[in-house]
Amino acid sequence: MPKVAIVAALESEVTGLTRGWSRVARECEGRKFIFSERDEMVIVCGGIGEQAARRAAEAVIALYHPALVQSVGFAGALDASLSVGDIFMPSVVIDGRDGSRVEIDGRNKKGSLVTFMAVAGIAQKANLAQAYGAQAVDMEASAVAAATRAHGIPFDAAKVISDAYDFEMPAMANFIDPQGRFLTASFALFVALRPWLWARVAQLAINSRKAARALAAHLERFRQELNQTSVPAAEFSEAQAAVSSASRAGGRE
Repeated sequence: MPKVAIVAALESEVTGLTRGWSRVARECEGRKFIFSERDEMVIVCGGIGEQAARRAAEAVIALYHPALVQSVGFAGALDASLSVGDIFMPSVVIDGRDGSRVEIDGRNKKGSLVTFMAVAGIAQKANLAQAYGAQAVDMEASAVAAATRAHGIPFDAAKVISDAYDFEMPAMANFIDPQGRFLTASFALFVALRPWLWARVAQLAINSRKAARALAAHLERFRQELNQTSVPAAEFSEAQAAVSSASRAGGRE
């Protein structure tokens, strides 16, 4: 069984890492999930949003019994010091619904990540930064943390910045279905009929590719480190934190 289970939202966030891994379809509570497996890791992409993330986290815990569960994927910057491609490993994850917090121990962990229920634009990013003192925002981490807490499993988070604090995200809420899937074809048609969105969406695609490359490089370094160690589960995040500085530098290349 793997030591580390990783929960992401979309395959596009981790495809640079999982290419060539074993893919296994398994069911949990009547839902089908695709798991990517290699060595000491298993990755599941559960979909966008807290509900999808919670379902995926519960499934990977039930089926694989990992020693550590980690939320990974894209995040938006709430702080001007964070750039696209930077790896952000928070010491605190905040649930934007009720303000509850989960602390993550480890060297080189710094700052707060707030999980919000919608894609945040510039104004919402500013509000979240002020309300929570957070440096980044995502849509899944607090739900994964809640699942691990319910099962008494250590939790960690590693996010990559995919949009800067002053980048205005396109309106995307209507293109996320109840299962957390992004309706790419519908969104593409929406954008095609609105030329004023073309440049912004093109920049978002460029940013996403850069972020995905940085995250894949970071996780691959962690995977290699994980394979070389036999430390207890609670210390796995320490091994990942040890390579986070190199990952940040790589993200800016």
